Amino acid sequence: MEKIKRIKLPTHKDERGQLSVVEFDSYVDWVPKRIYYVTDVKMDRGGHAVRGEKKIYICVQGAITARLHDGVRWNQYMLHGPDDALIMNEMCWREFSNFSQGAVLLAISSTNYDKDKYIFDMDQFLRESKG
Repeated sequence: MEKIKRIKLPTHKDERGQLSVVEFDSYVDWVPKRIYYVTDVKMDRGGHAVRGEKKIYICVQGAITARLHDGVRWNQYMLHGPDDALIMNEMCWREFSNFSQGAVLLAISSTNYDKDKYIFDMDQFLRESKG
């Protein structure tokens, strides 16, 4: 299984607008436990990893640069909403930048928030990801 996978969400467009769909069982084998979204971004986001977390990132609106380190190499993606998404199947270091005006980043996590599972030191992440 790929640690990071880019996907295109089915998006239905008509005169009323757009509707994008996430059918979880089509993409992941885990149960979503937490959803959050980031808006009105003034500075880069991320700069951490979370032990045991799997995640889906969706650029709901606008454009965002996503950089994820899978423990071996950096992977960079330009996300352009609303059908652009990344699946993170294992713990990765993540950084988000270049948020366009009005950009919205939605995150769907396999874990609930636990501050003790966060890693804010890249060297520590690299040691644990090779474990």
